[in-house]
Amino acid sequence: MLFDPASLRYDANGLVPCIAQEAETGEVLMMAWMNAEAVARTLRSGRVTYWSRSRQAFWVKGETSGHTQELVDLRVDCDRDCLLALVRQEGAACHTNRRVCFYTSVMGEETELMAPLEG
Repeated sequence: MLFDPASLRYDANGLVPCIAQEAETGEVLMMAWMNAEAVARTLRSGRVTYWSRSRQAFWVKGETSGHTQELVDLRVDCDRDCLLALVRQEGAACHTNRRVCFYTSVMGEETELMAPLEG
């Protein structure tokens, strides 16, 4: 069966959240937004492409940083309103130069940084 990006349930801005997860380890790396064209570009190229809400432009992960995401598998959730990109991550996934974006643990009223800066 062929996949049509238009079959997804986008929000009012035409976007759907995409969670990037390391295919080999299961490590949750980051979340970013995609529109239908970003989904199509990702599937065509095998390089994960997101939509930047602040720049109103496409961005291929790692295009400027070298910290690329190679697509292994793209999965759609049961409601068709969220994506999971299983990727091979090269370098840091977070713009803070950490491996993951989810590096702050919150327990009660305390926070703890869980991921060091990439070297």
